Amino acid sequence: MSAAAPPQAPPIPAVDEARVRLVLRVLTAAAFVVILNETLMLNALPPLMDAFDITASTGQWLTTGFMLTMAIVIPMTGWLLQRLSLRAAFLLAMSVFLTGTAIATIAPTFEVLLLGRVVQASGTAVMMPLLMTTIMTLVPKERRGRVMGNLTLAISVAPAMGPPVSGLILELGSWRWIFGLVLPIAVLMLVAGGRLLRGAEPGRSARLDVLSALLTALGFGGLVYGLSAFGEGAAGPVGPGWALGVGIASLALFVWRQLVLQRREDGSVFLDLRTLKVTRYLVPFALMCLAFMALIGAMLLLPLVFQEVRGFGTLASGLMLMPGGLAMGLLGPTVGRWYDKVGPRPLVIPGGVGLVASMSGMALLVQDAPWFVLVALHVGISLSLALLFTPCFTAGLGALPQKLYSHGSALLGTGQQVAAAAGTALVVTVMETRALQLMDEGIAETSATAGGVATGMLVGTGIAVGVLLLALGVRAPKDGDAPEGALEPQDKHGAYPEPVA
Repeated sequence: MSAAAPPQAPPIPAVDEARVRLVLRVLTAAAFVVILNETLMLNALPPLMDAFDITASTGQWLTTGFMLTMAIVIPMTGWLLQRLSLRAAFLLAMSVFLTGTAIATIAPTFEVLLLGRVVQASGTAVMMPLLMTTIMTLVPKERRGRVMGNLTLAISVAPAMGPPVSGLILELGSWRWIFGLVLPIAVLMLVAGGRLLRGAEPGRSARLDVLSALLTALGFGGLVYGLSAFGEGAAGPVGPGWALGVGIASLALFVWRQLVLQRREDGSVFLDLRTLKVTRYLVPFALMCLAFMALIGAMLLLPLVFQEVRGFGTLASGLMLMPGGLAMGLLGPTVGRWYDKVGPRPLVIPGGVGLVASMSGMALLVQDAPWFVLVALHVGISLSLALLFTPCFTAGLGALPQKLYSHGSALLGTGQQVAAAAGTALVVTVMETRALQLMDEGIAETSATAGGVATGMLVGTGIAVGVLLLALGVRAPKDGDAPEGALEPQDKHGAYPEPVA
């Protein structure tokens, strides 16, 4: 049972509220920069194949390796954000990301470039859980929706902007500029965040459980690698079936290990799975994973239609995906304000309905509709996801006690990476299987590809139906689920405390 609630703290002075807003803007901008890099390589594969004399399956590891590293590192952030102060965690994340970007910029060989991407991903993996934990710690309940709406700019617009941004850069110069232009921006974010985040409270001492770290690397890493290899048809040192088997077995041992550590109550738990016992967190978590699968499926299949079926170039196809990403980002803050007024259900249910309608329309019209109709349907998918993401982030994390914020954030990030790999494997396998069947029946390759994409979109519609069913179960956090209210500054300089474990 929880103890009696402490007396309500006096209102935070306006100057302190302004400082909180500035801190969150810097963190959101930094998150946008690092997340943008996850999809920047999608359009850069052909010039990299020429520059390093590699095959497409080898070059694809620049994206697969990034996603694989994210899946391995994100579960560790639950422990890391307890151990480090907010400022130290931010400086670590941005410094690692900056180092990886510098390595990639000057990479003389493909292996060095891949190393740079892995280092980049290690910094990116810390940033999103750090930002979500900071929001839940510093922002009072009545304003969380609005702030989480701004976070949509980082989690949705950044991946959508990756292909068109890289396409534009490649039109104007070398692939090295993809990283070279990011370098000064990352330096600026590092300096600004280091100056603003002056919290004096250190993180709590927390012992690293080495066995948990090993099991999470084998478990989530094996799962993402296996699913990605199935989806991409990539040849690697380990077959996808073996990787999935090792991943599933390791995850089972990982869950057992966390249950053992939770009973000790000594702070050694690596990723606290008690978050999944909170139904008001579990339902939004599951919904977010399925919604992310739908997003990745649309982002993966639409460029194939525009380029392989309609004959557009990489830059044009990237620009056609931009309206959807911008629409999602621009609607995010508005959805956040609506959430603060009406709660999650009036938003997520229409979002689920819109997602089913847009995905089914895409499946029915993708072969014959004009390109602008497909762009409009992609905007519909994006707007529907905007109605889902912000309420689910806010309601799910808001249902947790404060000591579980970092673990809940880490689990959300990990779930998204696994969902991305699973979505990629599912839609690519379905699309290729159907396209081969149609070609065996004598249908031309272009038409067969269009038919395969339509079948993949039909699978996406099924995922959207699951999202809608879960949306019916989303509930607002109950009073007393988690400590509310922003924390007071610690000193006369306006320094803010760190996320409390």
